[in-house]
Amino acid sequence: MSDAAPGPRTAVVTGAASGIGAATLARFRAAGWTAWGLDLATPDGDDADPCFATVDVTDRPALEAAFGRAAEATGRLEAVVACAGINRDGVLWKLSEEDWRQVLAVNLDGSFHAIAAALPHQRPHGRGAIVLVTSINGERGEFGQKNYAASKAGVIGLTKSAAREVGRFGIRVNAVSPGYIDTPMTRPLPTEIVDEATRASLLGRIGEPDEVAAAITWLCSDDASYVTGQVLRVDGGQHL
Repeated sequence: MSDAAPGPRTAVVTGAASGIGAATLARFRAAGWTAWGLDLATPDGDDADPCFATVDVTDRPALEAAFGRAAEATGRLEAVVACAGINRDGVLWKLSEEDWRQVLAVNLDGSFHAIAAALPHQRPHGRGAIVLVTSINGERGEFGQKNYAASKAGVIGLTKSAAREVGRFGIRVNAVSPGYIDTPMTRPLPTEIVDEATRASLLGRIGEPDEVAAAITWLCSDDASYVTGQVLRVDGGQHL
């Protein structure tokens, strides 16, 4: 990642305790950013990281307070990545209203709250990058995942609408759309689903969190300074 902006650069990553979020947090830090991780859990039970906070992304005031603390450290907030996400799968006739609403609250509302929490710290500087995490299942749908697919489809609409609204302030908003990635969320899935995803991949394998993180951090970098309103698939060709 290039570093054209003066002074230290700060990023906030939600859902940073594991999977894609943890890989993204690690990439930012390896590149020299001051990167804050937010999640309901701490990485592997480690509570010693001073730049990691326990925050529920459905709690907008708590999220805004956490973003404020992160921005305070360097006086600016260059990048925000909304990785927090859950799934509660079930066919239509068995899916409870609670499971429907919980998935929408975390995946879609949480992404909206992240944007809202970021803007007060990005607009005054006339620059910033926001990346939301959607899914190829938000583009194509998936059996047993209408709540998850609907939430991720909503993230795509949110990305494109937000990009139109905040581009005039020098803020870019993009999304990454992962396919099947080896994360704690996907590991409990049945073997046949893993096999199907592997067959669907043009590369003949499932993806790794760091491969998605690489795309995310590129979108946050100055190398992507003229990229906004886009959905970048990182799926090994699973969905064409």
